[in-house]
Amino acid sequence: MAQKLVQTLSTRGPQLLSAAVAYSKPRLATFWYYAKVELAPPTPAEIPRAIDSMKALIRGFQTGRLAQLTVREAVRNGLVATEVLMWFYIGEIIGKRGIIGYSV
Repeated sequence: MAQKLVQTLSTRGPQLLSAAVAYSKPRLATFWYYAKVELAPPTPAEIPRAIDSMKALIRGFQTGRLAQLTVREAVRNGLVATEVLMWFYIGEIIGKRGIIGYSV
């Protein structure tokens, strides 16, 4: 049985490999296109806009405007906040090179 598996892989291996490469090439190109845009650090022009949007969010909390959000907007805002927190936690794990505690 193992011999038949090895024989099948040796004859169909290159064909499977070329199919995998053909399948993944356009997907990797799309991934890298979006990764360059979305994972790039903010430019100096974007920082004041981010500060203004944070101020608007705080004003929204103070004035009670957030009570008028639709469920769809509230869920979307919650997902964005969760994504930001997860990136923070992932950065912390990478920085301390472990899930638990720092090496002291």
